[in-house]
Parts: sequence; C-alpha cells; structure tokens
Amino acid sequence: MSFILSFVAIPTAWANDPSGAAAFNQLGQTLPTPNVYRTASGAPGERYWQQEADYVINATLDETQRRITANSKIHYTNHSPDTLRYLWLQMDQNRFKNDSLDRRSRTVTGEDRVSYSDLRLQQSSADTEHGYQDVAVLNAKGQALPFTIVDTMMRIDLPQPLNSGESIDFEIQWAFNIINEEALGGRGGYEYFEKNDTELFFLAQWFPRMAAYSDYDGWHNKAFLGRGEFTLEFGDYEVYLTVPNNHIVSATGELQNPKQVLTKTQQQRLAQASSDKPRFIVTPEEAKTNEQTAATGTKTWHFKADRVRDFAWASSSKFIWDAMIHEQPEAEQKQVLAMSFYPNEAEPIWSHYSTHAVVHTMEVYNRFSFAYPYPTAQSVNTWERGGMEYPMITFNGYRPEPWEKAKSATTKWDDDSITEPPITYSRRVKYGLIGVIIHEIGHIYFPMIVNSDERQWTWMDEGLNSFLEYVAELEWEENYPAYRDDANILDYIPAYMTSANQVPIMTQSDSILQFGPNAYSKPAAALTVLRETVMGRELFDFAFKEYAQRWKFKRPTPADFFRTMEDASGIDLDWFWRAWFYTTDHVDIAISDIRSYQLKTGNPEIDFPLDRAETQRDKPAPISEQFNREQGITLRIDRYPELNDFYNENDRFTVSNKDRNDYKKDRDKLEPWQQRALDRAISENKHYYFVDFENIGGIPSPLLLDFHYADGDSKRVVLPPEIWRRNNHKVTHVFVEDKPLEYIEHDREHRTADADYRNNRFPPIVHQSRLEAYKSKSTTRNLMADMLEKLKKEDKDQPEESAAVELSDEGN
Repeated sequence: MSFILSFVAIPTAWANDPSGAAAFNQLGQTLPTPNVYRTASGAPGERYWQQEADYVINATLDETQRRITANSKIHYTNHSPDTLRYLWLQMDQNRFKNDSLDRRSRTVTGEDRVSYSDLRLQQSSADTEHGYQDVAVLNAKGQALPFTIVDTMMRIDLPQPLNSGESIDFEIQWAFNIINEEALGGRGGYEYFEKNDTELFFLAQWFPRMAAYSDYDGWHNKAFLGRGEFTLEFGDYEVYLTVPNNHIVSATGELQNPKQVLTKTQQQRLAQASSDKPRFIVTPEEAKTNEQTAATGTKTWHFKADRVRDFAWASSSKFIWDAMIHEQPEAEQKQVLAMSFYPNEAEPIWSHYSTHAVVHTMEVYNRFSFAYPYPTAQSVNTWERGGMEYPMITFNGYRPEPWEKAKSATTKWDDDSITEPPITYSRRVKYGLIGVIIHEIGHIYFPMIVNSDERQWTWMDEGLNSFLEYVAELEWEENYPAYRDDANILDYIPAYMTSANQVPIMTQSDSILQFGPNAYSKPAAALTVLRETVMGRELFDFAFKEYAQRWKFKRPTPADFFRTMEDASGIDLDWFWRAWFYTTDHVDIAISDIRSYQLKTGNPEIDFPLDRAETQRDKPAPISEQFNREQGITLRIDRYPELNDFYNENDRFTVSNKDRNDYKKDRDKLEPWQQRALDRAISENKHYYFVDFENIGGIPSPLLLDFHYADGDSKRVVLPPEIWRRNNHKVTHVFVEDKPLEYIEHDREHRTADADYRNNRFPPIVHQSRLEAYKSKSTTRNLMADMLEKLKKEDKDQPEESAAVELSDEGN
C-alpha cells in the first residue's frame, strides 16, 4: 500500500551477523526513499502539500435523552497533485455499534470469566443503540450525495472528480446517542453522578471528520479499532453548541458570544484573569447551586478555532471554572488563557493544581518546540483517571479518593465537631493529576500541531510527548514520582525491555503488545538516553526543536524525525534508531574481565626477577608438596646432599651472559625513535589495563566508566557507542594509567537504562540488601466455620469492578 509497510522488525541479536557489526549499518534501505515531498535531511520538500478541511457545525445536546443532533457544512480543498473521485470521512462513533469491526475482533486472554464491567458493557449496548444515525449527505445545492459507510469510515462518491487545486462544499447531517463512557470505554461520552443525579458530558470524535489524504499513504481509511487514534487535516472551525441554559461549556477555540451565555459577573471575572494565579470564573459554591437548579431552556455557545485539526467540547451544570494568563510576549499569540473546568467532586485538588499544570506545560514545551500558537489551553475533569487530548482542550482524570475509615458507619472522630469524613487524596492522585495534565496539554503540541499519524505510529505522539512530560515533571519538583515510585525512567523501563511478549516500537498501533510501555515509556526512555547520555543536551535540544519547527502544522513520518535529529545534530544515530525502535533488545553492558600489565624493559637483570615473583604469585607449588611437609616426609635431596648440582642453585630465571648479549643485540636493532619511545615508556612505568566488555542485551551503549584508584582518587572516562561498530557482542579496550586501579564501574548514575547493574563493576562486589521474614499462610477452607460467619450488610461503597462472575461449566 505504501512505504509504511516496509518498516520491518530487525531480528534480535542480528541473527545473520555473528559479529553483530550490522547493528551499525545505515538505515537507508529501511527508510523510505527521499523525494520532492520529504527530503533526505528530514525537512518538508519543495512540493510538500497537505489537504484542508473547514467546518461550520451546529449541534444540540439533549440532556434528558443523552443525544446529539447536528449538521456540519464542510469546505474541502484538494491541495494534492491527484484527482479525487471520492472522499473518505472518519465515523468514529460507529466503533460502539454491536457489529463494529472492533467489537467483532476482540479476544479473550487468561481464564474464562465475565467481569461486572463486561456485564455493564453488554447491558448498556443492549439498552441503547449506538453509532451514527439519521445520516444524510447533501451537496451545496441541498441535493443528496451517494455515500457508503464501511464500519468507522464513510466514502462519499463525487458526481464530478475533484481536481488538484479545487474545493468542494457539502453538508452532513447526523445524530447519535451519547455513550456511558464508564460502561463502554472511549474518549468521549457522559459521566453520571448518582449521588446528586447529575451528568457531565464530554464530546470527542463526535462528528464526521475528513480522513487524511497524504503523499505517503493516500487515503488514511483504516478502521478505528480503539488504540490507533487518528491523523486529520487542519482547517478553520465555527461551531454552535446548543445546551441546557444551566450548563457551562468548555470547547476548542475562543468563545465568540460571552454576553449571551455568561453572567455579567462571570464576564468581569474572565476579563480580570491575570498571570499571577488562577482565579475563579465560576466558584465551587456557584457550581453547587447551579447543578441543583433545573434548566429552564437552552443557550447556544458559539466558538471559533483557526488552524486546528479537530474540535472537542464538554458541557455540564456541575462545572467550577478557573482561569490564569500565560504570558509569551515574544510570540505571535502573546497571551494564552489557561483554564480548568471541574465538578465539586474534584475538589480541593483541581483548583490547587490543574491550571498551574497547564501553564507549566506551556512554559517547558515552548523551549523545546515553539511558542504555543492558540488563544486558549484547557483542562477538563471528565472521569476518574486517565486523559485525552484535542486542540486547545484536554479531558483529564484523578479526583480525591474516599478515606478508607470513612466507609465505616461506626467511625469516631477525635474532634467531636467533625460530622463528615474529611476529604483527602493520596500521593498517587496528586502526582497522577499533575502528570496527566502535563501529558495531555503537551499533546496539543504533539500531535495536534506537529501532526503525526497516530493510527500508524502511536509512539510518534505518545512517546515524544511522554519524553517532554518527563522533562516537565522533573522541572516541577525534584524526586517527582513520574513512573510509579521511580523518579528515574531509566530504572523503570528495563523491567519491560527484558519481559516476554514484546514487539518493536515501530509496530502499527493496533498490533502493539504491552501498549503503555511500548508506545509511551520506552520511546520516552530512549529519548532520555539520547539527550542525557548519547548526544548531550545542547545537540539534542537544538535538533529536537528543529524537528518541531520544521513540522509545525505539517504531517511528519518516523523517517522525518530520524533524519532531522541526525541532520541538525551532526551525529550518526542510525544504530540508535535501529536498536531502540526496530528491535526488542535491551541494554545490559557487562565488564567481564580486567587484565593489568606493566611494560617489560627487555633487560634480563630487571625483568627476570619480576618474572620469578609473578610466577610464584600465579602458580603456587603443588598441593602435594604442602601435604608432604605436613606429613613430615623428608626429601631425598635432603637425605643425600651430594645430589645437589648447578640447577639446584640456579632456577630458570637466573640471568646468563647469553641473556645479556641477546638484550644488547635486540636493543641495537631498534630504530633511534623506537629506543627513545621504549626508554620513555620504561621511565614513566605506566599501567596497561585491557578491559573486556560484553553487550549482553543487544543494544549498543556508550560506556560511562568511573575509574577508582588504589590511592583513593577517581575519574570519569566515556567511550562512545561506536566502540561496538565492529563487534556488537564483545570488545576489549586498553587504558593506559599512571597508577594502579582498584576497580572500574560502568553507569554508576543509571544513565543508560541498563537492566543488570550487578555486572557493571569489576572486580565485582557483594551487594547488600534485606529480606523480609517469610510466614506461610494456610489456604485450607473450613466450610463449617465459614457458614457460622455473620452475613455483612450490603456495602454501597464497594465498586462493582472489584469482583468477577465466574462462568459455570453447565450450559456453556
């Protein structure tokens, strides 16, 4: 179909190359051939093009029926050199239909069972018809256009071919029932709050969107299966959203009619937003009152967004709203309105962290890419955890968790004035919230502006963005627990890289195994190693920013990223891309042996006594001689001294006249420069250390060596990854030192993602750790005792997902 299919995994351990030297082969035969659209330097070519799709959308939210009814007028421009006889659009809501390709291709792993989540999904799907309904396609004159829906894609057949440089206008009408996101899973839907009978709507992938048409893949019409997200065309949007009049709306773009939808107080507060701290536009108290007040009609919120590739929105009577200004005076967009929208259930953590995290993300990402180009950046709380991104708006999770003791009706508080359980949140929730907001706001840069193809290469947006998220987290505070309890991603990733059931990073999105580590953590770890260890910050940061600026508002491929990073830095990185992105190898470098030498003088008067001492050290006398002495055996030569002769007085290290003559003769044969070199070396008396390194994991790595000397001194020696270019399995390097070494240690600072640090030091040491005392637990079931146990009352706080309904063998 295209060059994408030529990205193939390279066999682990370079099976056809015993020396391993192929690890440093160039990627020229693997990457697509440069052309007028994409150059060999990684930059867009002189004839680079991309399509454009502009939208005017009118949509109505029926809160009672949980349904969207809408129409969209699309102006599509064909900038390609090709003539198009039909158009393809994405119809992502069709993924939730019972007969969708996604539903029909799902598989079961592990034991046979049905969870409560499975039951809820099945019942929700049975109770409500999902997917697009009442679809109609009309031309500019209101006449019907023929179309064909193929799962999550729709083809519109054009009455006249659309030539290069031409545009077409058409309209689509549609409706759909909004999914219960908690039941069906997805990137949009509604969340129901049973406690106060309220809802929060968040609409994404909600309208028929023009599929991408590119120079490298033609129409991007692969079905949406859930993981491989999308790549879209840039365009201008004008959207009218009609919602209940007690709702607050957050959406892609800028609000055009604040006077019609906001109170005067809200307008004043919005105008007073500043850069010093977030300020409430809708306070928590006002939001609580608002959600308790029934809607008396509707309001239409009007938004405009220019040069975006998508549009998403959220609407609810529950929203608290705060805002803060992000200043970027040197940019075209000098001020950005950073905003957060969240229900009272998200407090107090959201008002404390969310908008600050939005602004922090822009501050960090701007340094690595470009100034944020849009007027707004928004964080909306739409679910318990996780996140999703769209232009100018992100959907983010994490809320305070119930305190475990508060579940008990018999809880007694130390303070008699406390009648309600206190609101608390865990360390996981705090840092999860900050991290997910940084991550999702970061996605506005990658891929919402640097428009990579998520349907094919998840790592190009998730991996690059996870890397910058990690940079931003470590600039939020030190020891930030970015990866569970690990602050260092390079200590976290080896467990995945040494695990089973892996596929290379360059695997198509829907076929990835272990999705999170493969698409997020491993690429982020790779880029961390590249920046901090292989290239250095100066070269990496310059090249990465060049990539971002080259492909801002354009559609890059992996080859464009790989080539740009090399082109802008002057560093050959083909070995790095090959090892980290095309294989499932890991990093494990071992120091397997060290041999120490000093130079012989050639003079037998000096060398022979030293040879004698070395032999006595390295080759002890036979053990039988020791036992003979202990047994009291008298040697024959001691009983008959007359048996002693010349050889009992002189061993093989005794210097003879011939030895002295040979030394003089050999020295006379040396060239003058050789004699001078030898004499200087003898006078300097250097120590020669031959060190053996093994690449056990397969990924070439720089050698970051700490030399520790016998006198207590130390120094750092760095060997480049090119040391493995002739043999990727084993190499020996010689070090010439002024004084004796005590030991050598590789990667003491954990900068390479090495999987086993026990073999990184020579001579090795015994690593001290601790064990927990083990106590065996009986698993014997006492049915009689179990039957006597008092039955507990129903616990309404117990989550349904905590248990599974096991299938019986009968009738299945």
